[in-house]
Amino acid sequence: MSGLRKAKKYDWKDSNLSLFGSDLEKNVKKASAEGEPAWEGAGTKVGLQIWRIVKFKVTHWPKEDYGKFFSGDSYIILHTYKKDPDSEELSYDVHFWIGKQSSQDEYGTAAYKTVELDTFLNDKPVQHREVQGHESDLFKSYFDTIMIMKGGADTGFNRVKPEEYKPRLLQFNRVGRTVQLTEKALKRSSMTNGDVFVIDLGLTVYQWNGTDANKDEKYKAQSFIQELESERKGKVKSDVLDNQTVEHLHPKLENIIPVGTPKKDKVDGGPKPPIEKVLNKLSDATGSLKFTEVARGSAVKKSALDPKDVFILETDGHCFVWCGSEASVDERRRSMEFAHKYLMKSDNPFSPITCVIEGKEPDNFHKAF
Repeated sequence: MSGLRKAKKYDWKDSNLSLFGSDLEKNVKKASAEGEPAWEGAGTKVGLQIWRIVKFKVTHWPKEDYGKFFSGDSYIILHTYKKDPDSEELSYDVHFWIGKQSSQDEYGTAAYKTVELDTFLNDKPVQHREVQGHESDLFKSYFDTIMIMKGGADTGFNRVKPEEYKPRLLQFNRVGRTVQLTEKALKRSSMTNGDVFVIDLGLTVYQWNGTDANKDEKYKAQSFIQELESERKGKVKSDVLDNQTVEHLHPKLENIIPVGTPKKDKVDGGPKPPIEKVLNKLSDATGSLKFTEVARGSAVKKSALDPKDVFILETDGHCFVWCGSEASVDERRRSMEFAHKYLMKSDNPFSPITCVIEGKEPDNFHKAF
């Protein structure tokens, strides 16, 4: 299947991300950043800060909901930390996260505002693009569990009483070292034997452990149910259904989860073939921006990087945008746009993108070579 056909799953597939401010001068962006009330206090102390985009506006996401994301929204996540614990200097990673059903207005605003936040913090952050289901290891490391909920800002996020609760199916699926929690359509075709599912009926909650589920998924589901019991003040009755298969659904669930054709387990189909490493150059040395391939496979060398230009490195599962210290303003500010366009035509369209500056590259960039 080609990368372009894969991309059709996402509403934002055709965007060229020109919204990164390609028509704005840096001083204009700086003025805009300083005028954004949401940035007040941003990056002043170690920790995590998250904002959600609601109708073109940057809004604070409640701390108690960190790790929870709506698939219909886009978010900005700022991680502030100290490289040296004995120093007062702060370092930053800023990510914009795009939900599968996020609108172009929302992810466009998130992308632009991420650049704005970078400017507000004097260009110190490392910028990242994250796509739902394809998050980087760094992004996933911020959360014990990532919970993806259906809907978005327009649907609201109202906590309702258990008696009024709409039944929901929650999947616990380990991705790398993180267990991801995703709300799925309440039907049997949403389930696999390789994961754990929680069927939340409000006052009754079932933990369904597939035959091939692992202990981390079971533990996270159990912890989640304990949180529900606490939140609902002990009114919840829970039941664990262990060593289950979708093909022979437990009698307690037969009338709750509609019949459907089970999906293939995540292990089916075998591993994907590795993506060949490719190094590309973005340069306006000829008077106009040119995007050209420099090398691929074993021929990709760090020595090919030229401070006068921008380079885009695609690896198996990640894309890096390297901005040389002498790169032109146009090369730098349109680099993420070209990286996005390039990935949309590759077999790796939703890989995380990390934008790095010469001399301030993170360790994983050097390891990519």
